[in-house]
Amino acid sequence: MDHRYLGRSGLLVSELCLGTMTFGKEADEPTSHALLDRYTDAGGTFVDTADVYGGGASEEIIGRWLAGRNRDDLVIATKGFWATGGQPNDHGAGRKHLISAVQASLKRLRTDYIDLYQLHCFDESTPIEETLSTLDGLIKSGYVRHIGVSNYTAWQLQKSIDVARQHHWEPFIAAQPLYNLIDRDIELELGAVCRNEGVGIIPWSPLRGGWLTGKYRRGMTQAPPGTRWEGDQQPWLGDWENSVDERTWSITDALLATATETGRSPAQVALRWLSQQPGVTAPIIGARSEEQLDDNLGAAGWTLDEKSIERLTAASDRPLPYPHAYLARSPRRRG
Repeated sequence: MDHRYLGRSGLLVSELCLGTMTFGKEADEPTSHALLDRYTDAGGTFVDTADVYGGGASEEIIGRWLAGRNRDDLVIATKGFWATGGQPNDHGAGRKHLISAVQASLKRLRTDYIDLYQLHCFDESTPIEETLSTLDGLIKSGYVRHIGVSNYTAWQLQKSIDVARQHHWEPFIAAQPLYNLIDRDIELELGAVCRNEGVGIIPWSPLRGGWLTGKYRRGMTQAPPGTRWEGDQQPWLGDWENSVDERTWSITDALLATATETGRSPAQVALRWLSQQPGVTAPIIGARSEEQLDDNLGAAGWTLDEKSIERLTAASDRPLPYPHAYLARSPRRRG
């Protein structure tokens, strides 16, 4: 598996990141450890979790697995923001919560440091200087090596970068947004901020909750039994009725055709398209079984040709909103 620098940092990570939201929930501990073994055996080094995944179980499972590994061979990323208890200060990006959250994650992960600590969301209730100075202090203390964000808007990320630069605090090096063939909203603004500021993009849900795996075909009127879209099990992505339209099926058609032509699975093609988008460092793959993981790992080590990239991009394009459409039509003038 190839490795890439994460943003403008000197941190090298594998081109596919293993997401562990299923650990302790859809995947029990033996299965989770088997997935970690299979991923690292394939050359993967980048593991992403969060303190709220499985109520802390995901971090604990990773921590017990880490005990038998060389810690420095791996890049461990986790996230904090959401409440893990019922106390008033048990959420957000204020100093009290962030320091407590990092200490708790370190204990669950059984490690002395976190390679990448990410804010799950922007905290509008806390002064940005408090959040950023706290993160800078956690890096200076040695508990955290690098910092990143998830689910930020473009202005929130840009403001954070500007304030950190003004005070000479450590910058964010990674952004973890929703991004896949169907969900391409970050291309409008957030992606440009990331590229301009040297922030590596590590997309979550690169297969849109399994939609881009080939299980869903034009003509279906409901999700197949046993899939994640059955019974509205994807609240963060929407429900079946609001997800099915002509654009969705056009993307599906193009994906299936490209998979046939390339001799790859639909999931591998969707992941490869995403890996080759500007600014993307490593899509975050998730799995409930070794079979699913093996299919996803097949997205590494090859390149999707330009014709296939263009076909998939065209099938998933949407009309640009204002002012993007206006600016795209306007001639650029200098002087």
